[in-house]
Amino acid sequence: MSRHTTVRHRARRAARPVTVLALAAGLLLAAAPAALAQDAETSEEEGATDGPGADPAADPTEAGTGFRDAAVLGESGRGTARATVGEFLYWAFPVAAGHDATADATITFEDDGERSGPSVWQLDVYDGLRRKQACVGGDATVEAAADADEVVLGCALRTVRSWAEPWSGDPLPGAYFVRLTAVDLPEEDLGLPVSVVVRTTTEDAGGAHARGGDLGAPLVPTPRAGSLDTGDGADPADEADEAESGSDADAADPTTDDGVRFAGVVNEPDGGWNGGWWSDRWLWTAGGGVLGALAALGGYTLVRHPRVRG
Repeated sequence: MSRHTTVRHRARRAARPVTVLALAAGLLLAAAPAALAQDAETSEEEGATDGPGADPAADPTEAGTGFRDAAVLGESGRGTARATVGEFLYWAFPVAAGHDATADATITFEDDGERSGPSVWQLDVYDGLRRKQACVGGDATVEAAADADEVVLGCALRTVRSWAEPWSGDPLPGAYFVRLTAVDLPEEDLGLPVSVVVRTTTEDAGGAHARGGDLGAPLVPTPRAGSLDTGDGADPADEADEAESGSDADAADPTTDDGVRFAGVVNEPDGGWNGGWWSDRWLWTAGGGVLGALAALGGYTLVRHPRVRG
């Protein structure tokens, strides 16, 4: 066998692993967009069948008047309310880490042209610590003309982080509150009727926004925070039984004895408050590893000197 024939055979044998790895990398990178698209379609189908927006009867038809009695929406939910100009309207909805959230509101005027001047409406979004969050998209403050039939507002939040430094104002997983009100209008227009439709939308921001670390507990409202210490020397076991039996009643009826109505419990998102362990970053990491192995084998094949038998 000649020298050139031996070199060709060895080159072919060295090229076989490279070809196999190249095919595997191609299949992996080709399957990644399909897997992501399938996950997105599955999420949309689950949201259409199981989400709060799927059953119109489950959508709240009233808004709260404060943080403690805010009407609770789903991750991608819808709420309606009939109110008057000048009222403060509140809704709450959950947002998990690694997700982008958007709140939109449409106000329809029902005054039959009785308004005397323009009005300015504002949509604010607060996190579970009642810190006002900045809007990175949408029109959160809009002026409505005196003859306008409706006004549309929107606020897109920054991507919710899984954890943050105590001094920072970064959005964290938990409940978010939407507040809608008119901030500037003629005084004689106070009390005119309006109807409001609020929609909330959350979607996964992708692996590029994934961060390490988890928040110890989500920032969600507590229906009943603590209990009074009467100091009557009651048996702790009896108090525990009463608290356990009373918890179910409190969950079913959030109205306390003093008439204060608390916000309903904000449900945990399907993937958990921290967004789950899966991320599309796993696909790109695996693809990068395969491409790195291909580059190493290709470089080795090009620079190595085959031995020639004498």
